[in-house]
Amino acid sequence: MGKPARKGGNGIAKSDPYAGAAARKGKMSNNIFKMNTDIGQHILKNPGVAQAIVDKADLKQSDIVLEVGPGTGNLTTRILEKAKKVIAVEQDPRMAAELTKRFQGTPAAKRLELNLGDVIKMPQLPYFDVCISNTPYQISSPLTFKLLATSPSPRTCVLMFQREFAMRLFAKPGDKLYSRLSVNAQMWAKVDHVMKVGRNNFNPPPQVESNVVRLTPKTPRPQISYDEWDGLLRIAFVRKNRVLRAAFIGTNSVMDMLESNYRTFCAQNDVQLDDGPVDAAAAESMEVDEEMAGEDEWEGIMDVDDEDDLPDFFKEEEARKAAKRQGNPNRKRKGKVAELVRSKVLKVLEETELIEKRARMCDEGDFLKLLYAFNTEGLHFA
Repeated sequence: MGKPARKGGNGIAKSDPYAGAAARKGKMSNNIFKMNTDIGQHILKNPGVAQAIVDKADLKQSDIVLEVGPGTGNLTTRILEKAKKVIAVEQDPRMAAELTKRFQGTPAAKRLELNLGDVIKMPQLPYFDVCISNTPYQISSPLTFKLLATSPSPRTCVLMFQREFAMRLFAKPGDKLYSRLSVNAQMWAKVDHVMKVGRNNFNPPPQVESNVVRLTPKTPRPQISYDEWDGLLRIAFVRKNRVLRAAFIGTNSVMDMLESNYRTFCAQNDVQLDDGPVDAAAAESMEVDEEMAGEDEWEGIMDVDDEDDLPDFFKEEEARKAAKRQGNPNRKRKGKVAELVRSKVLKVLEETELIEKRARMCDEGDFLKLLYAFNTEGLHFA
């Protein structure tokens, strides 16, 4: 029996120089093309998982599929086997080049449309029937909201998320992870868990485990304004452990926004407003009530996801008013319109019996009741 070929330190048999050259070439390639984990580049390498994700989308031959973050095309290949067309959105030019090279000269190339850029910054998504995404973790929240707001709604979305984010989609009132995301997702879509995906199924492995979820938008679509609904939830969940009285009455920027929107509503509907100043007693009552509302503020850690989603309007208004207060301690008291808006907000909260309830304990029905009552009083969130 002949002696087995000796192996070098890299595990390649010395009698196979071509294998050694291939290994060196692969190593060199990996050094040149390093994954950018800062923007969530973790390529799904398990073909079984990739196939399962595509199968769960239940694609039809007539479907146009939006794929976010296609990477090197491991999911794209399987989607093109079943769908009419894939619109792939890739932010990294290197990845886009690899994807183009992979399908160049193949019959599938004509059915692949590659858009280079950030999907979140796209003013409008192209028409698509299904969305499939190995989602970069950094855009999980904005992508979900963008898909939920898309009109016409896609038939289904099969999305890979960080496990904790996926759990937020399922969370119910009272759960630790219950948030604005939970209410929005469950309002506009049916949420199903598809599978868990371990870190070792990716290259390079991320630091967290993943889950695949399927969002099936409700048909017919709920007959409410998405912007109005989301505006209400943004306010309620800035601090989800705060009672709703404090979230509204105890937050100057919220009251200023509602007053501004109410003035617009009145102007559009020919409603006359008394814009004079309130008397001293009413002004003092308003200030005392705001101080009392602030006492209910939760002193724990703010929900980071919801804090990040705080509208720019509120941030800018708070900064502007804080600067104004520092320069003018004897600032002018609020007028009769502000007092009217405040009384309307109190009326809504009392009549819906939600004034002392915390956002984390409210369900979809509670928020719908609030939105209807606010709109009835001419108070809008968009």
